[in-house]
Amino acid sequence: MSKSASPTSKSVGTTEPNPQERTARELLTQSRPLFLGVDGEGAAHYWDSYEFAVAIGTTDGQAEKVQLAETPFETLAGWCEYTQDERGWAVGPHVGGSIVDDLVQAVEA
Repeated sequence: MSKSASPTSKSVGTTEPNPQERTARELLTQSRPLFLGVDGEGAAHYWDSYEFAVAIGTTDGQAEKVQLAETPFETLAGWCEYTQDERGWAVGPHVGGSIVDDLVQAVEA
């Protein structure tokens, strides 16, 4: 096996996740949780559809996992609305709609 094909070498174009994403991956079942956005306090929110849970990672390395079944919110959209009301969104949220909606929004911008 050549050195470039070794199992420990990284593929070209891959990047290491930021600390908040790395923490979210440790808390959630899915190895690639969906990035929802960053709230007004700088905490990153990640969605795991398998667990129906949100992982919230703060800039100081703290994290928590919130199962939506343990909250008054029945949907991810409800969680995002709650976050908007409580903290606001600095980035995102990136949920809902379809690719068609995204394309229409991009064209109208």
